[in-house]
Amino acid sequence: MSQPVPEVLAASLTPLTADKSIDNDRYAGHVNALLKNGCDGVLLFGTTGEANSFTVTERQAALESLLEAGVAPSTLMVGTGCCALPDTLSLTRHALELGVHRVLVLPPFYYKNASEDGLFNTFAALIEQLDNPALRLYLYHFPKMAVVAFTPELIARLAERFPGQLAGIKDSTGNREHTMMLNSRFPSLEVFAGSEMFLLEYLRAGGAGCISATTNLTASLAAVVRDHYHLPDAELDQQQLSAVRSVFERYPMIGALKGLLAMQTGDSGWEHLRLPLSNLDKDSVAELRHALSELNFPGQAD
Repeated sequence: MSQPVPEVLAASLTPLTADKSIDNDRYAGHVNALLKNGCDGVLLFGTTGEANSFTVTERQAALESLLEAGVAPSTLMVGTGCCALPDTLSLTRHALELGVHRVLVLPPFYYKNASEDGLFNTFAALIEQLDNPALRLYLYHFPKMAVVAFTPELIARLAERFPGQLAGIKDSTGNREHTMMLNSRFPSLEVFAGSEMFLLEYLRAGGAGCISATTNLTASLAAVVRDHYHLPDAELDQQQLSAVRSVFERYPMIGALKGLLAMQTGDSGWEHLRLPLSNLDKDSVAELRHALSELNFPGQAD
């Protein structure tokens, strides 16, 4: 099977107003900037987008606003996984109706002892009730946050039953060996790494690419690795990309990204987070910025 065209997607931040509602104008500007700066696509309402802090209605309205602002639906992937299957159905059906075919779906994550059959039946019900051949469903594997995991056996069952709708996996374990294993075991699926940390090696192994939080700021550098992964000097670009990611991993990711964007752009609106998340303190943001500057990485502003 030929290697898929590799992609770099940003797991977008969700900008908020002072009253903690979604700032649609800033959102459109940020998504467009990500696409301009090298991203092949943008994931809305993943973990970095604080998805589970928003209602179904808020998430639907934000997607509609982005499309009305001219963002092409083909450039978007939308996180739609909720604890309640009807909510997942509503978000996924809404995205499909608007022409956004790629959706990233968490497992129903509240009941930690759900059986493999229970998880399989949940996704079977989702796909069968949608009954839409345009659906491109990606499993969101993030056991650190969700605890509930997609085992290789469960993935295999879903891939066999729904080969037309199950498109891939986002592996947010951060575990290189696990991502490589999934990519090798499921060649018919697009397996995305949840980090740029080993992007070069992964692309050379035939991986689909990455969907990452830090590409909110590293999109242009990640795009260089994507475009030059077959060249020997791409090693230097990957070293810088990995070093930048390592700096961010010292801090709470969402607060660090929003705090740095606010500092770089002079736009304090980026500092707003939905409860229960808290802002990174000013000293930590300044420390983060200094650490990145020592790597000759200025970041990228909207």
